[in-house]
Amino acid sequence: MNRVVVTGLGVVAPNGVGLAAFETALRRGVSGIRFSPELRELNFACQVWGAPEMNEEMLASAMTPIQIRESNLTMRYAALAASECWTDAGFEFRPGNDAPPQWGTGVYFGTGVGGMETITERLCPLAAGGQVRRLASSTAEQVMSSNVSALVGGMIGAGAQVSTNSSACATGTEAVVNAYRYIRHGYADRVLAGASEGRSVFTAACFDCMRVTARGLNEHPEGASRPLSATAAGFVPGFGAGALLLETLESAESRGARIYAEILGGAVTCGGQRGGGSMTASNPEGVRRCVRSAVEESGLAPEQIDYINGHLTATRNDVREIETIRCAFGLPPERFPFVNATKSLIGHALGASGAIECVATILQLAGGFLHPSINCEDLHPGVELIAPQIVRRPLDFSPRTALKTSFGFGDVNACVVFAKYSN
Repeated sequence: MNRVVVTGLGVVAPNGVGLAAFETALRRGVSGIRFSPELRELNFACQVWGAPEMNEEMLASAMTPIQIRESNLTMRYAALAASECWTDAGFEFRPGNDAPPQWGTGVYFGTGVGGMETITERLCPLAAGGQVRRLASSTAEQVMSSNVSALVGGMIGAGAQVSTNSSACATGTEAVVNAYRYIRHGYADRVLAGASEGRSVFTAACFDCMRVTARGLNEHPEGASRPLSATAAGFVPGFGAGALLLETLESAESRGARIYAEILGGAVTCGGQRGGGSMTASNPEGVRRCVRSAVEESGLAPEQIDYINGHLTATRNDVREIETIRCAFGLPPERFPFVNATKSLIGHALGASGAIECVATILQLAGGFLHPSINCEDLHPGVELIAPQIVRRPLDFSPRTALKTSFGFGDVNACVVFAKYSN
């Protein structure tokens, strides 16, 4: 089995587009949640969200004018994150590059909702209004679920498997686990993995109507996303993209690449929507199995995990998540790893959340810090047992190992174990 390392990162997040801006925001605990006049005008209960701020210069660095014109936000976020990841790993990139295919390179890039923006704002109104001829010829590309992986694969000339996965909020982490397994078994030298979710009021509406989004905090956007808080009022919709370049250790060393981290293990499970699991809730046993499988594959004991980047959405499931992981680890509260919630800073980026949070996890491993979980000064009583391990202020700490957890609609789970690289 090949050893698998991470040699490149890219990110488009609500609190920072690009690695430098994102890491600075993490270190300082800067929120990317903002009030949206559009959501207020449309009478949403939750009128705040986490939406990345891009400009034309950023897009032009990653895409040709034609690609920009024939894409939606999900695709553009993916292109920005992927191009940064590719160059961060030491490879040359320019928009429209027509170099020969890289036969040893693959792409696993997922999305939760995908072409919602194109479907709702153009396809349905024009087609239903008898104006099909006004639709752009690129409409099919923009609505197909695989648009993100197809775009990214063409950008870097990937010649191995190029595929999109979609597993709700576990999508991004699942893409990383899929890529890890693909490389570990020798099917490719490297895989660009990640996920993207484009900003759309229609996507936000799907969750607003479920009454699971934050309410009553519209006048205080930065305080609206409150994982692990006793006054958590629901999650804040977020959007963006994260990308990681996974590579065999042999390939990375042969080209003298900088290595951010090594992946030691990963797991993907489903609870079968039994035993307390449902379309919207996790079967605790399924979560425990996922956590245990990932840690067991890593060769580490639970007490050797230094840090957990939790799924932690600011819903009632936060307490359940912590308790289930505690059960899986079998450790007393005082030996539980440090925990933080990146969603407190960026909201819940849905299908892209795991990918962005994997980038955050690796930046903390490489940078020797843990970012604060903001807005949980009033800890929920259900997590008081591990209060000292919940990172509520910026912490200078050099974790050696980290577990990233993600859970999604459909009772699906994905976990991955990262470690600082050492010979």
